[in-house]
Amino acid sequence: MAKHIGILTAGGDSPGLNAAIRGVGKSAIGEYGMNVIGFRDGFRGLLENRFIRLNGAALSGILTIGGTILGTSRDKPHRMMMGDQEMDMTNVIVENYHNHNLDVLVCLGGGGTQKNAYRLMKEGLNVVTLPKTIDNDVACTDVTFGFDTALGIATEAIDRLHSTAHSHHRIIVVEVMGHNAGWLALGAGIAGGADVVLIPEIPYDVEKVAESILERARGGKAFSIVAISEGAMSNEDAAMMHDMEKQLKKAKKKDKTEEVAQIEATLKVFEEQQTQNTVHLSRQLEKLTRLESRVTILGHLQRGGTPSAADRLLATRLGTACTDLINAGVYGVMVAARGEGAEPVPLDEVAGNRKIVPLDHPWLNTAREIGVNLGD
Repeated sequence: MAKHIGILTAGGDSPGLNAAIRGVGKSAIGEYGMNVIGFRDGFRGLLENRFIRLNGAALSGILTIGGTILGTSRDKPHRMMMGDQEMDMTNVIVENYHNHNLDVLVCLGGGGTQKNAYRLMKEGLNVVTLPKTIDNDVACTDVTFGFDTALGIATEAIDRLHSTAHSHHRIIVVEVMGHNAGWLALGAGIAGGADVVLIPEIPYDVEKVAESILERARGGKAFSIVAISEGAMSNEDAAMMHDMEKQLKKAKKKDKTEEVAQIEATLKVFEEQQTQNTVHLSRQLEKLTRLESRVTILGHLQRGGTPSAADRLLATRLGTACTDLINAGVYGVMVAARGEGAEPVPLDEVAGNRKIVPLDHPWLNTAREIGVNLGD
C-alpha cells in the first residue's frame, strides 16, 4: 500500500522551505506513488487538524517563493499555549497522527524543531527531519538550507554600508542575525570586507576593538565597518552569563526549585538587556574613538525573499533524499547534508546540540590573516 506522509514547517521562516516541501512532495508522489499532506502553522496545525493536500497543483510554482506555503509557528507540542494556559498537548498530536494513518511525519526546522521531533519520536511516532535555519547552527550537518540566502543578503548590506561609512567618515556597526552562533556574521563580515567581526564564540574586549579602529584612522582609513552577531558579548558579559548558567546547573542538580526560579528570572532580564548590546557597543566605540558611530540592524530582512540557487538545490536534494529514506523505512533521523550528498543521522545525536564556529575554523584563520579584528 502507498505510504502516507505528513509535512510541517516549524520555527522561524527560512528561504528554501518551499523548495524542500516541493522536493519531498514531488518525489514522493512521482517516484513512489505516496500520499502527502501538509499541516498548517507547524505543530499547532497538527494539533488542530488543519491541513492541505500536497498534490501536483499545490506544489506547482513554489520553488522560487520565500517563506513557507504551510505557514509556521514556534509552538512546542509539550508546551502549547491554549488560551492563557500552557499545556502539554502531545497526546492529542499523537492521536491526530494516527487518525490520518500517517506512516511518517516530516518536520522541517532548526534546533528547536529537531528537539520537538525527537520528543514525538520517543512517543512512538515515525519522524524524519530536515535541517533548516539561516543561523547554520543545526548539529551534524555540513550546512542548513536558508543560510546561503541570508549570507548573500547580509553581505550585500555590508557592501552598501561601505559607501555611507566612507562618505561620512563614520564607524558603521551592523548587527547580523545568527542567534548564538557566529556563522552568518563571520561569513558576511569576510565576504563584505568588514574591518571588525564580533561573534558569540569569541567574547570581545571593546578597548581592543576601539584601538583597531583608531589604528586604521592613523593609517589614513577614515571609516570602519563592524559586523556583530546578535549573540556576541563582551568579556564581562560573557563571564557573567557563564557564572549564572553555572549557578543554575548547580541549583537544578540540588533540586532547589526557588533558587532555580530566581536564577532563571535573572537570566531572562540579562538576555533582554543583551538585545540592546549593539547600540551599547556603538556608543562605547564613539566615546573611545571620538568618531561618529551609527547602527544598522538587519533583522528579519535577512531571512525573507527569494531563496538563492544554492539553497534551492540543497533543499531539493535533501527533500528527495528524505523521500528515499521513507521508502526504505528509515525513520528517527535527520537528513543531513554531507558533501554533495545526504545521509541520515539519528535524531538523538542532533536534538539538544548546536553547531557553533570552532575556534580553529578556516574562516577565522582567514579573517585574522587579512587583518580583521575579532575583538580578542
